[in-house]
Amino acid sequence: MRAERASVVALSLAMVFFLFEFVARIEPGLAIAEIAADFSLSNASAGTLASLFFWVYAPMQLVVGVLLDRYGARPLIVPAIALCSSGVLLVGSTDLVWLAALGRIATGLGASFAFVSALYVVNHQFAPSRFALLSGLVTTVGMLGTAVGAILLTDLIAATSWRAVFIGTGAAGLILTGLAVIGFKEPKQSASPQTGGPALSGLGEILANRRVWIIGLVSALYYMPVNVFGGLWGQRDLVVDHGLDPVSAEVAVSMIFLGMAVGSLAAGALSDSIGHRKWIIFSNATLCAAAYGAAIYIDTSSPFLLAGLLLLAGLLSGAQMLTFAMAKEAFATTQAGKVIAFVNMVGIAAAVVFQPLIGGLIDMTGENYRLAMSAIPICALLAALLIVLVPEQRHVDHC
Repeated sequence: MRAERASVVALSLAMVFFLFEFVARIEPGLAIAEIAADFSLSNASAGTLASLFFWVYAPMQLVVGVLLDRYGARPLIVPAIALCSSGVLLVGSTDLVWLAALGRIATGLGASFAFVSALYVVNHQFAPSRFALLSGLVTTVGMLGTAVGAILLTDLIAATSWRAVFIGTGAAGLILTGLAVIGFKEPKQSASPQTGGPALSGLGEILANRRVWIIGLVSALYYMPVNVFGGLWGQRDLVVDHGLDPVSAEVAVSMIFLGMAVGSLAAGALSDSIGHRKWIIFSNATLCAAAYGAAIYIDTSSPFLLAGLLLLAGLLSGAQMLTFAMAKEAFATTQAGKVIAFVNMVGIAAAVVFQPLIGGLIDMTGENYRLAMSAIPICALLAALLIVLVPEQRHVDHC
């Protein structure tokens, strides 16, 4: 009973860390115009500043996976929260763009441990049959918190300033650091991290696996709309193309995260109940492309219609979580951290390309957001087509 309680507390703290890092990830998108003006940046340069988070976050995923498999989550998650929080504080407190860039890098470096650590806890402290459901719960908590937080923080930015909100967010992260020091434990009954042998053992097998690469690409294309529209440019698109005020636009964009919160849990529960992942991803990604296309191309100023379409898009995005289950189930449990981290690395790396790319397209087209955002439904549709090529496989550890 004590071990079960410790597992629940550890997972809860890991989920809150994921929630926190996701708020830190999307925070520049809540005030991208103000940040660009404050630092005298173009749209492309502002997109690059925001995407620095992913420049370090993406390549760190393999390192994180290796470290988790080697040492476990406890020695890593506390300093990671502290570093992520410090980065947010630095961005909010500096007037120098190079220090703001350093702050985004520090935020991304700390944040790189959040999601994979949460899934590591799920994989090592709970039954294999609950992986898809509990990994969906991780996303649900993160997305639901982000949806509510984005609306509240947008209101606070309007009432105070983006700098005050960043500083407040960073301070909240330091409080979470203290809670993790006190409460994050790894029960002895859970699967032990590797204590002998090469730390990179098994990584070559993962990197040489064509199936894992395709799943990673599917994950990247499927998640691209959340990173690009939900994470940075969506609010400005709804303001410029659809005539919404900033707060109404952010409420509509936050519906993506609300929908994904429900969709991740539902997709995980359905997938675990039927024992399959592939065709749920295919159907949901196809419909997701249609929902984003409607939100982008329909000529409307109705915040309710736009919020509804983005809620639907987020709901259908939830099945993206199943890419992690598909990938790790083909390998032994001892390789789970590396596999999950690799898929997450490929998925997040897309933001390094797409966030500044969309900003550059916006500049090149004279702020034609509709044209620039056309990449969003295209990417989701490509994800649906690619997953058809991936066979479902299951290692004996996951049977």
